[in-house]
Amino acid sequence: MNRPQGWSDDNRGTPYGRGSASPQPEGARVMRQVRRGPAAPPGAGPYGGGVPPQPSYVDGRGYDAYGDTAADGYDSGYNTGQVYGGGRRGGGFVPNDNDPDPHLQQYRARPNWRRRIKVTAITVVTVLVATTIGTYFWADSKLNREVDLSKVIDRPSAGEGTNYLIVGSDSRAGLSDEQKKNLHTGSAEGKRTDSMMILHVGDNGDTLISLPRDSNVEIPTYKGSDSGKTYPGTGRQVKLNAAYAEDGPELLVRTVEFNTGLHIDHYVEIGFAGFANIVDAVGGVEIDIPQDIKDTKSGADFKKGKQTLDGEQALAFVRTRYALAGSDLDRTKNQQKFLNALANQVATPSTVLNPFKLYPTMGAGLDSLIVDKDMGLWDLASMFWAMKSVNGGDGKSMNMPISGNAPNGNLQWDSAKVKTLVSQLNSDEKVTVSGN
Repeated sequence: MNRPQGWSDDNRGTPYGRGSASPQPEGARVMRQVRRGPAAPPGAGPYGGGVPPQPSYVDGRGYDAYGDTAADGYDSGYNTGQVYGGGRRGGGFVPNDNDPDPHLQQYRARPNWRRRIKVTAITVVTVLVATTIGTYFWADSKLNREVDLSKVIDRPSAGEGTNYLIVGSDSRAGLSDEQKKNLHTGSAEGKRTDSMMILHVGDNGDTLISLPRDSNVEIPTYKGSDSGKTYPGTGRQVKLNAAYAEDGPELLVRTVEFNTGLHIDHYVEIGFAGFANIVDAVGGVEIDIPQDIKDTKSGADFKKGKQTLDGEQALAFVRTRYALAGSDLDRTKNQQKFLNALANQVATPSTVLNPFKLYPTMGAGLDSLIVDKDMGLWDLASMFWAMKSVNGGDGKSMNMPISGNAPNGNLQWDSAKVKTLVSQLNSDEKVTVSGN
């Protein structure tokens, strides 16, 4: 067979396994179908040169060289330079924040907001719990549990609700000579009760009852708090504050219980310095003073009307006696009014939620309080909230009912009203008895 001139075996199909001696490039071979993507827009790509994407090779069955179908919309990324996967299938190429190609933003991992919120919430709760626990143990360790009510003998049965005996003493402990002068406390040794109140906390309203320190009471048989010796009662009639001066808190509790028949559950005492420090820690207490007051003995000098008292002024106000017409009875009313206002200010969100006010207030108060051995922080908090409720009108404040003066000149309680009052408190009923 005659062959065309210039035809050789090298012109037969594809010369697999053999090189070509021809200086011309080989012609197009028989290849699988070539699918080319759309042309890249001018200036596209990280090199800004308009480099077109590489073709994707698909065989006749619809599979590319890597076994993926052309119809499933998946590109291995090999032909676009994204060798290790990408897109929303995870891993792979993540563009730089300054990458000029906006289409590549789809490859950036989306933040897991649900997980972030969960972690933040757990962290906040953990911090709050740790802070609360730490604050509790810190505050609990500062309570001065010095009064042992187990030394009180022949006690009446406990009734419904909780009864606190709250005492303001004239203790000058911790005061410098200059402070004694500024606070007009004098320099008497020892300490006496300057004010006494019973706070009943119950389900039918809280009741605050002032016990005038000039109240006429009988000192009963008691056991000495230090000596343990029993002192038989002789029927002695004395002022109520003499019981505290004679043998301290334990005898005072014994005397109150004996003369009222009311069981005292907890004892709380605060001195001059502690009272003034608490008032200063909360930034002063606003109170409406009912009349002009000027008392050289207490240092009080006030005009009638609303005003904010600092610690020194507050102490002068609650100790004022001789400038008031009703003497001790009017003074107890002022003491109740101020303590209610103080409790109302302490138990507010602006104090409780502000650590810069809460911790100084707690520190000043807890350092100054003397309580019984069974008193806990919850008991103390309950006492403050009850005083706040009394101030808010949800409870009742009153003086112990007085019928007149005893032969020795002391204030005589109205025995019939006192009996009814104690019965209502023991049964946790609404108090209907009125005081002076």
